Amino acid sequence: MPHRYQIIQAEWTVTVNPNFEVLRDFAVVIENDRIQTLIANDEIAELPCFPAAEVIRLPGCALLPGLVNSHTHASMSLFRGMADDMPLMQWLTDHIWPAEASWVDAGFTADGFSLAAAEMMRSGTTCLNDMYYFPDEAARCAQQIGMRSVIGLIVLDFPSVWARDADEYLHKALAVHDEIRELPLVTSAFAPHAPYTVSDEPLRQIAMYSNELDLPVHMHVHETANEVAEAQQKTGLRPLQRLDQLNLLNPNLIAVHMTELDEFEIERVAEAGVNIVHCPESNLKLGSGICPVAALLDKGVNLCLGTDGAASNNDLDLLGEMRSAALLAKGSSGDASACSARQAIELATINGARALGLADRIGSIEVGKKADLIALDLNHLNTQPLYDPVAQIVYAASSRQVSHVWIDGIAQLWDHEFCRFDSDELIAKAASWAQKIRR
Repeated sequence: MPHRYQIIQAEWTVTVNPNFEVLRDFAVVIENDRIQTLIANDEIAELPCFPAAEVIRLPGCALLPGLVNSHTHASMSLFRGMADDMPLMQWLTDHIWPAEASWVDAGFTADGFSLAAAEMMRSGTTCLNDMYYFPDEAARCAQQIGMRSVIGLIVLDFPSVWARDADEYLHKALAVHDEIRELPLVTSAFAPHAPYTVSDEPLRQIAMYSNELDLPVHMHVHETANEVAEAQQKTGLRPLQRLDQLNLLNPNLIAVHMTELDEFEIERVAEAGVNIVHCPESNLKLGSGICPVAALLDKGVNLCLGTDGAASNNDLDLLGEMRSAALLAKGSSGDASACSARQAIELATINGARALGLADRIGSIEVGKKADLIALDLNHLNTQPLYDPVAQIVYAASSRQVSHVWIDGIAQLWDHEFCRFDSDELIAKAASWAQKIRR
């Protein structure tokens, strides 16, 4: 196979390496799908690959690792705006679950996933952690369109369009895991929906399979105060206590939302190495509560970011989530230093990669890692003057400034234009689904 070289020269390179180095006037050299080296711009002519390389000059731009959306329901983009301004359980039981029973199938999953992936790429996300029905279809779609994805193998107690009961969900989960394991851009995770929708026995089996296969367990946990109170009333245990008894509190657990945590629980998840996904805008919109970001970061918990689905957010802009997370942490803790700009970028990159078991491949700009990269054009009115590119990215930049996106070394967005998607076709398909659903 011939070697393909790209040399990206951006004004700033935000590496997100262990020292969080921000390099000025450096180049990132890509060989096929991996980062080969980082080198000063004035030294690139000395590289053996230089004469044959494609040189991409991005003055005024910051190069970052691609953003990692650690929790979403991608195909629910087709339910965007269908049921707004109501609390979580009313939203779910009166609107979302009935709509899913009526409309979700393999075609819905593929079209919704494509719409979501395009929106995410357009705003700088290069990897998503999904939880939805027809995970086999989502996996095939992800590989086809070139979106790095962790596909959730959903499990519930009750019947849905995907399975009849917990046993069938688990049977299908293992089959899909085996089916997609060779896809280069796709990995899988068990995805039991929540403690209130999955009983003890399937959770015990998931804990066993997760340990045997070393797969993450992606789950909504402590999303609302009402969820915790109802669990205590029914079982005498808070949901985290129950998960602890079922051997699920460990570094494979990706606990999403976690808005209701007491001091002991914060200590316990830190001790157990649990990963937590903060979804600030979805939680705010649903009135679900606020994740105690400052306290979790102080305890060294691996905290990352997710958008949740477009049906409850309503956008999939992880760059916006970074700003919301940083500001919300400061406002809720009364500490202006809580969740700094640097930490906010880590939440959206390396921390997400770590939670998904992909930190050896993505999440930072380091030699040997996959070339999942994004460029932000900071030469805009809202990001000038520029004293600190990291602060400007978090507090001032918008997703409209994402100019280039590479996944696995392949350009997906070039000078603000899609390389592989047809926006008009995606919009037409979304409109067609809306016309059917609103009848």
